[in-house]
Parts: sequence; structure tokens; C-alpha cells
Amino acid sequence: MYSKTAGFDMFVDQAQLHVKGGDGGAGCVAFRREAHVSKGGPDGGDGGKGGDVWLVADTNVASLLAFRDHPYRRADNGVHGQGHGRHGASGSDTVVKVPPGTSLRDRDGELLADLINPGDRWCAGQGGRGGQGNARFLSNHRRAPAFAEQGEVGEEHWYAMELKLMADVALVGFPNAGKSTLISRISAARPKIADYPFTTLVPNLGVVRHGDAEIVVADIPGLIEGASQGKGLGHDFLRHIERSRALVLLLDLAAVDEQSPEEQQRILLDELGSHRPALLERPRVVVGTKADMAVAEWDGQRISAVTGEGIRKLVGQMVELVARSRAEAPVTEGFVVHRPEPEGVQVERGPDGAFVVLGRQAARAVAVSDINNLEALAFVQDRLRRLGVDRALVRAGAREGDIVHIGGFSFEYEQ
Repeated sequence: MYSKTAGFDMFVDQAQLHVKGGDGGAGCVAFRREAHVSKGGPDGGDGGKGGDVWLVADTNVASLLAFRDHPYRRADNGVHGQGHGRHGASGSDTVVKVPPGTSLRDRDGELLADLINPGDRWCAGQGGRGGQGNARFLSNHRRAPAFAEQGEVGEEHWYAMELKLMADVALVGFPNAGKSTLISRISAARPKIADYPFTTLVPNLGVVRHGDAEIVVADIPGLIEGASQGKGLGHDFLRHIERSRALVLLLDLAAVDEQSPEEQQRILLDELGSHRPALLERPRVVVGTKADMAVAEWDGQRISAVTGEGIRKLVGQMVELVARSRAEAPVTEGFVVHRPEPEGVQVERGPDGAFVVLGRQAARAVAVSDINNLEALAFVQDRLRRLGVDRALVRAGAREGDIVHIGGFSFEYEQ
């Protein structure tokens, strides 16, 4: 038959997330200073890479509650390089656990990741690269480089998080149709139950065992007519049905508002189809509830969560539908959007009329410890030339004396 196991009660399905990758450590400017070495060469070590912020789907996390009041997550910074060729340690990554079924969007609403299966991972904020120490800049023409690279700043982003439950079966019905009573009967979930509409304000999950099979059933808060257009909390409720493998439509046979079971079924199917037409193609069972106090005529399947009438048969039907669905589509694929790092440089006109050079490589080219050092300045100019910044500025219409912004620095353009 079936046995009871734990559900959950604290539930948040929308939250904001701010991530900050760790900053890279700065490269070191140092020279060998030993008694037997009169003029030691450069030996400054590299800075360590900043840590990344990773999101990982974990079945031990039930909702987005942890982000409601504390949305900030950041990784550790890389350690600065030191003399004697000692490189700085990389910053530790931060792993943020989220429930399976969590999706993330950027501020423009673009979907970036959908972490459906346990173990799905996505890098939400990359750490900055560490700066190179002055030992890296030794050459035949540069015998004593007195500059190093600064560490790169880690990525910083805001995301909108949304959770869609990964239940096998969704219980769908009008307010007070008996969904909470049913899920409390077949699982260990203990939702609030009372004799007034909208007792359930958040979804409840229950795990149901039937023989060797185990399924997850979701008690979706009651739908009302117009829910697909956002009436009440329609959109907030309906999205939790989207990933269910099967539906159970519960029709209240003891309804006091004179809506017949047939009318309830019509409205529920209309709302599901208006929200997402594919929901009408999901396997479903339609049952009349509260058979022990029915006042409406109904020729279909009937249950009573109070007396237990029809419960065993219904659970068997749910397990059978889920098993069939799992066999046809055993794995639901999550996805993440991989954005290749832009190559080259771009030049735009800023609001002050100055030219702004964009591109990670260009910003890194000017990130040295002492740009006033003539040797460092010559190195930066050569780097920018090889990246094609000069040509890009000419194409953009830059003239002698124009201000050019690159990274955190400003220069006067010279031809």
C-alpha cells in the first residue's frame, strides 16, 4: 500500500540573489636581495585567482527561504603575490545550494539557467584572474621591471530566482476541495486545514510510497476562475503545476456555492489550458471528493479522505501514471546558458563625449601597479597596440587630445 514520510512547511518560491566573485590577488614587485647576489633580478610572484560562486541543485533544500532576507553570496578573494617567487593562493569557491527546479533570470528577464536535476551546476559569478608579478615581465629589453599587474575584479550580478516544484503529481482543485486533507492522508505532510477558502497559501509536498514505488505529490493552493490571467495568486500557483508528470483534478461534491462537479471540471481545465496548453495533454485522474458528505450528483470516481473511501485505488492510479511517464521520459534536462567571453575590443562614445574602450583584455592591459612608471607605460601602450585599440579608436573618429577611458584609467589620445 502506501506509507507516510516527511513533507515540508516553510516555503518561498521567488527571491532575489546578488553574487560577487572574488577579486584576483595583485602581482608583486620584488627583486632578489641576497648577500651573494649584488644585483638580483625580479622575483615577484603572481596573485591568486578569485573564487567563483556556483549554484548547485540539492534535494536537501526545499525552498528559496534562505535568500528571502539574505540575498548576498560572495566568494573569497585571491591572495596577493609575494617576493621570492611566491604565488598567492586562489580564493575559495562559494557553493550555493538551491532546490531542484530553480531557474535564474537576469535583470532583463532573460532565462540564464534552469537547474532541474540534483547536482546540476551553474557558475553565477566568476572570480577575477590574479595579476602577474614583475618576474613575468622580464625580457632582453626590460631587465628590471618595476611594475606588476593588479588583480582582476570578480563578476557581480543580480538575479531573479524562481522555483517550480518538481513533484510527480499535482493535486488541482478549487479552494476547499479537499487537497490538503488528501495529502495529509496519504503522506506525512501536515498542511493547515480549516473550513474556509484558501486555507493553503503555499504549496505542500508529500512523499507517498506504494509497494516499492515512491512518488512526490504536491498540494497546489486552490485555483479560482481567472487564475490564468493572474486573478488571485493564479500565476504563483499555476507555475508549480508545469513540471508535474500527472494531474489529479479534485471536484468538490459537497460544494455549497451551487457549482456542479462538471462546471468545476470545465473551469479547472480552461484555466490549465489558458496558462499552458500542454498541461491538457498530461495524464490525469478526475475524482469527486468528500464522498461522505456529497450533495451533488456525480457518476465518476469518488473518494473521501476522512473515511478512506477510494483512497487506495487513487494512490495506485497515481503511481501507475507516474511510472508510465517516467518510462516515456525518464530524465528532464536542465540547461545553462554559456556565454563565450567576447574577444577583441569595442569603442563607444560615453555620455561626456569621451571614447570608452570596452573589452576584458583591454581593461587587463592597463591594470598595472604603477602606470606612471615609464617602463610600465610603454608596456601598456604596446599591449593596447597589439590588441588593435589604436585602429579601433581611429575608426571611431578619435582625434588628437580626445579623452579615452579604458578600465579605471583615463588617457589623452595621441596619434
